[in-house]
Amino acid sequence: MAETTASPTQGPLWVATTELDGAWQMAIDSWLLDQGRPAFRLYRWRRPTLSLGFHQRQLEPHWPELVNKGVIDLVRRPSGGRAVLHAGSLTYALVWPSPPPSRREAYRLSCVWLQLAFETLGLPLVFGDQAANLQGSNCFALSTAADLVHAGGSKRIGSAQLWRRGQLLQHGSILLDPPKALWQQVFGQEPPPLPELPVGPDQLEQCLLNAAGQALPEALRGAPNGARPRVLEAHELAQIAGRIPDHQLASIPPTSPVATMVRTTWGKPRPRG
Repeated sequence: MAETTASPTQGPLWVATTELDGAWQMAIDSWLLDQGRPAFRLYRWRRPTLSLGFHQRQLEPHWPELVNKGVIDLVRRPSGGRAVLHAGSLTYALVWPSPPPSRREAYRLSCVWLQLAFETLGLPLVFGDQAANLQGSNCFALSTAADLVHAGGSKRIGSAQLWRRGQLLQHGSILLDPPKALWQQVFGQEPPPLPELPVGPDQLEQCLLNAAGQALPEALRGAPNGARPRVLEAHELAQIAGRIPDHQLASIPPTSPVATMVRTTWGKPRPRG
């Protein structure tokens, strides 16, 4: 089925929360970017999944073994950055057709709603201050100005971007209760020591949606209280399904430590796709 691009004059598309395999989730984000309209969604992962940045080729030698044993799935993100373990977490994605040209400003404006939500919970977040670098494979081992951290420096949210034809796709992982044993298996270290959330996952999701309705960039809200999330329709899912192979990764052999891995912080090359 041929894909159709929505008119830029259409209002924002808010997609109802889904829990799907990782390749499906990445295919949805990629498809949303090509619709020519603002979009926003929250989603969960059906299985523990390791997502790799678009340009990431440096893999830990034991990751393919974990995939072959069924411990984790492995997918390729449309955005750049380093590996993210999706387990005990919630992911957001937004598409902004006309963002500010400054990457730093785009990150900050795209994260105001996240800061509002956690401020409401009594857990304020600020942007990280570490310099981006290519060392290591774990996204949550570094807190750059693209990330949100608690006062003690523990990273709660890691975000990444893809810019295509002047449009922005930004998505990020919100850590809720990351499993320590699995983090040890994948990264050889525990997740960041985060303060306990005062609400459960469902209440947090509602808090995030309320904050998004108030503080997302105006073009993504479309109404004073935000747009209403809806389920993707059958013809839309048929279009998305054709993109799944672009994000599926079975077992990838590790490559040289000098392999290319482009970060998505400002001042670095932008991922293409």
